[in-house]
Amino acid sequence: MFTIKEFLRQEVKPALGCTEPGAVALAVARATEALGAPVESVSVTVSDSIFKNGVAVGIPGTGGLRGNVIAAALAVVCGRSDYGLEVLKDLTEEDIRSAKTMVSENRVSLEADMARHGVYVRAVVSGEGHESTCVIEDSHTGIVSVERDGETVFKEEKGNTSASKARSVSSQVAEMDYPDLVKLAESLDDEDMETVMAGVDMNLTIAHYGLGHDVGLNLGSTVRSMAGDLFDRDLAARIRSYAAAAADARMDGASLPVMSSAGSGNHGITAILPVYVAADFHGKSRRETAEAIAFSHLSTSYIKSRMGRLSPVCGCAVAAGAGAASGIVRLLGGSVELSIKAMEIVLGNLVGMVCDGAKETCALKVSTGAAEAYLAAMTVLGGNHLQGAQGVVDPSDIAKTVENAVALNVKGMKDVDSVIIDVISNWTC
Repeated sequence: MFTIKEFLRQEVKPALGCTEPGAVALAVARATEALGAPVESVSVTVSDSIFKNGVAVGIPGTGGLRGNVIAAALAVVCGRSDYGLEVLKDLTEEDIRSAKTMVSENRVSLEADMARHGVYVRAVVSGEGHESTCVIEDSHTGIVSVERDGETVFKEEKGNTSASKARSVSSQVAEMDYPDLVKLAESLDDEDMETVMAGVDMNLTIAHYGLGHDVGLNLGSTVRSMAGDLFDRDLAARIRSYAAAAADARMDGASLPVMSSAGSGNHGITAILPVYVAADFHGKSRRETAEAIAFSHLSTSYIKSRMGRLSPVCGCAVAAGAGAASGIVRLLGGSVELSIKAMEIVLGNLVGMVCDGAKETCALKVSTGAAEAYLAAMTVLGGNHLQGAQGVVDPSDIAKTVENAVALNVKGMKDVDSVIIDVISNWTC
């Protein structure tokens, strides 16, 4: 059994930019470091999900450049694997010019392996007659092997490396009963509380950036403008606006990190900001706020550990939306049972929302997840909840409801990613 400290360390991490191009850049950077020679060419193979989620999203600090290919090229010239998902944070204008030259000279190739699902990146870099390879699997920072000229430089030892520990925490979450899992939120010490609140500061900073700049769809600013003079008193509008603004900025490529949840930055935005905004509105203490956000993270991971790190369903709305609903209920004094009822409403509402890749319209889905989280929480706190079995919702057990959602995701939508990638490939050619 893991502690809340171990959970936060593995499931709640800073990420600069979208985590899929981040994983590609991390693999290329590590392979480049192992090569120890000037890189002449890069070849990257990714899963269907990594391809889909990285093809159109902005890369922070590049002035609007997008996609996995430019992320791979940037990793060659400025990537540092020890930064994890902030691998590209040192990039300069000269690095951008060098990376663009690599791409224009066709020295970087990337393809999707449609037989691979979830998190998978294999980066091969070559130069001066040598070749090195880095493979990432299961988690976005889960480097499982590094080779140079066919000889092993690094190989994951099960149960020992950070990557295996990350999978171990996630796999344990997948085996736990929900009440036992969320009880961990009560065990936050002062250090844990500051870790959680650092995520608030990080995600609030990018939300304020989104509200103050012309980024993406400007959805956050639009929601704020629609509320007008009532904005400060309209909690629903504030929740939606802040979440949308953070996603606007992140998907547009703002050079600001976010705190992720269950392997995704947009999950982190949805899991954290609605709970924090509600806490700020109601004047909750720092500890009450941190415990409710930790509750949200745990609930998000409860669903994602079963649904998979990457999936055909939009996790930031479905999983993190349900997590945020549970966190708001906890924040406002509701029981674990009421938190479950709020999660059921979100799952019954949004479970069919398809993930069609990471891009500007993710702000729409993040804002939907945030808004529906608040609606679900207030519905159950008002004494209302779903009565009896309804669609994927099984009233006897939240685990069965999540299992039903997973079945829809894994079986019912098994061809969705291939269809989406066909569409994407047509408009990116």
